[in-house]
Amino acid sequence: MATTEKKSTIVRIRSAVVPRLTATAVWAAFWLLERVAPALGARWAEHLWFTIPRGHRDGRPAQPRPQGDGFLVPVPGGSVVGWSWGDGAPVYLVHGWGGSAGQLGAFVEPLVAAGYRVVAFDAPSHGASAPGASGPRSGTLLELAAALRAVAAVHGPAHAVVAHSLGCAATAVALRDGLVASRAVLVAPFVDVVPYTHEFARRFGFGERVRARMVGRFERRLGVPMSHFELTGMARQMQPPPVLVVHDRHDRETRWSGGRDLSRAWPGARLLTTSGLGHRRILSDPKVVAEVVRFVRGDPAEHLAS
Repeated sequence: MATTEKKSTIVRIRSAVVPRLTATAVWAAFWLLERVAPALGARWAEHLWFTIPRGHRDGRPAQPRPQGDGFLVPVPGGSVVGWSWGDGAPVYLVHGWGGSAGQLGAFVEPLVAAGYRVVAFDAPSHGASAPGASGPRSGTLLELAAALRAVAAVHGPAHAVVAHSLGCAATAVALRDGLVASRAVLVAPFVDVVPYTHEFARRFGFGERVRARMVGRFERRLGVPMSHFELTGMARQMQPPPVLVVHDRHDRETRWSGGRDLSRAWPGARLLTTSGLGHRRILSDPKVVAEVVRFVRGDPAEHLAS
């Protein structure tokens, strides 16, 4: 994906986490820190990276959440708020970074009508949930993966998981770490962290001295190398369930090429490519929703393309 296609993600992060500083001031500060105090710059960059945006800024409201039965599940540092609908085998909905369960609301009624119990939750420090182990307005992919496993431990083994964006990476990590699921749908997946650290550096105005130290801080904080979160390589570390990857060719926040590569790397995975739906409208498109429900049911695909 070209640099212009990635711009909206970084701009959204910048406006969400440094609202009191102009873009020029942030860039100038990092320019100086790169040259005279890269360790301090890396510390600031780490803070910005793990700060959760206050919802998305694309001008479109989240999909309304149908009324459901509420629940609380304890996680390290607090608890997550969730909802369930219907009866039958559980299908879990997992939102992405800065999102909430309501963004996947379009899937609820069709999945319930198909005979499933739909379970969704707001990740730690997201939506209605309390802060997690990282504290208010902060979080990590590992916390989201752990929250998914905690919710599934209460509500039962997954027939399927439908995840979006960074929630796809969290779902993959949870599957590798023991989550049981018969099927998985990964919508607009966030496939590899490392390329985004380079884009993050370019957009905030720092170079390799700060970026390399920032990545080192990430790895110490999380206790694993960045390669731990590279989804295409996870196929060699587990037996993934049947997977449907859904990705828009013009997604400006996660690379379509990453979704394509993921579908090729995971045995038996299939790719549904859309055009013009972007990163979030893809979650409410009727054709996408119908195809996801068809896949969850195990019905033959009608519109899948690779």
